[in-house]
Amino acid sequence: MKAIHYLLSVLLLAGNALLAQDSSHQTQIRDIYDTALTSGKSYAWLEHLSNQIGGRLSGSLEAERAVSWGEEELKALALDAVRLQSVMVPKWVRGNFEYANIETSPGNTINVPICALGGSIATPSVGIRAQVVEVQNFEDLNALGREKVAGKIVFYNRPMDAKLINTFQAYSGAVNQRSRGATMAAKLGAVGVIVRSMNLRLDDYPHTGAMNYGDLPLRQRIPAAAISTNGAELLSSMLKLNPNLQFFFKQNCKNYPDVPSHNVIGELKGSEQPEKIIVVGGHLDSWDLGDGAHDDGAGIVQSMEVLRIFKAMGYQPKHTIRVVLFMNEENGMRGGKAYAAAAKKNNEQHVFALESDAGGFTPRGFSFDCSPAQFQQILSWKKYFEPYQIFEFSQGGSGADIGPLKDGKVVLSGLRPDSQRYFDHHHAATDTFEAINKRELELGAAAMTSLVYLVDQLGF
Repeated sequence: MKAIHYLLSVLLLAGNALLAQDSSHQTQIRDIYDTALTSGKSYAWLEHLSNQIGGRLSGSLEAERAVSWGEEELKALALDAVRLQSVMVPKWVRGNFEYANIETSPGNTINVPICALGGSIATPSVGIRAQVVEVQNFEDLNALGREKVAGKIVFYNRPMDAKLINTFQAYSGAVNQRSRGATMAAKLGAVGVIVRSMNLRLDDYPHTGAMNYGDLPLRQRIPAAAISTNGAELLSSMLKLNPNLQFFFKQNCKNYPDVPSHNVIGELKGSEQPEKIIVVGGHLDSWDLGDGAHDDGAGIVQSMEVLRIFKAMGYQPKHTIRVVLFMNEENGMRGGKAYAAAAKKNNEQHVFALESDAGGFTPRGFSFDCSPAQFQQILSWKKYFEPYQIFEFSQGGSGADIGPLKDGKVVLSGLRPDSQRYFDHHHAATDTFEAINKRELELGAAAMTSLVYLVDQLGF
């Protein structure tokens, strides 16, 4: 009987300890949200990054100004360490803004909005005018063959799939025509490529983005541009009426040799296991049409806010928590690769990495690249997020910049905001600070800080 009473007492004490620990985590997360929503700096940071620095294409003056800004702001937080990590990045310059028109008959033209794709070569100085062949995919293109493609402009017009609720899946299903379209068309003798913008909305804003020529020889490369979704609809309908119409476009973009740049790194040293590192970050570069507020200024300031909130609360982490402002995600992934390579060379032990690169909209949850056992543990943390309307915890996927850290041990994660409006702005002139909602941005920062806190406290 005494043994039973002793066992019950032990179980009761253990239960009370768990309840106390649970209550402590709830209180800390409530404090995190209160700090982010009442005295946060993410919105003010983003206003400066977007409006005072602007679009930050890798290799540009604006990108280097952003590096200096990030270093100064992290130093102002009085972190334990702030440093720059050297990385060589591509330099591509858009030049003058592009021009295009549809010619239905000699002298009768309709202007349409286009923009050069990142990495594209220029057209000849007088532009390109040619007939157009419209395709939905590479299978359509190959079915036409060289005879029907040579000397013409290939028009890729496969929309993002509107039936997919996850707009990132819709993007993934359409983006290969942008990234590989010019290479595939050039092999059949095309003289140029026009690609429907990666956008679910019908509007007049063309969306840029990275493309590459693979191992295609320089002399075989052809210029590539994106056309707005309204422009694509117009061109497609006019081709049905007149398959022999001519399309004209002109762009004078240019590729230069690689130039030096930097990742920006700041950290709080762990009090118990400083050798184990938790990373949070986003990418500092952006495309040049807008000011990169959603892609990925939001992720940058949310990641910085994680460390600022911990400092403001007087929270001393057990693990070392490191913020990384990655350079060159958009057209090369050089920053993420350089960071992972240095971590491996220095035998650093990363246990968790979280990236925000899906816009500054209302946070819905997180995705995790981890083992099934680790994911089951993470699911037990959902109760801490439900009061803040964070419900989506999915397995699979994280972020581009932290992807090179994957080694079968480190858990990778991505913040998942509401995605329905993201591709209205992604890589377009509409990606500006005015499209940011202050409260949504701060909620994302609070959610990220809360997840990092739980990983730091509970581990895997």
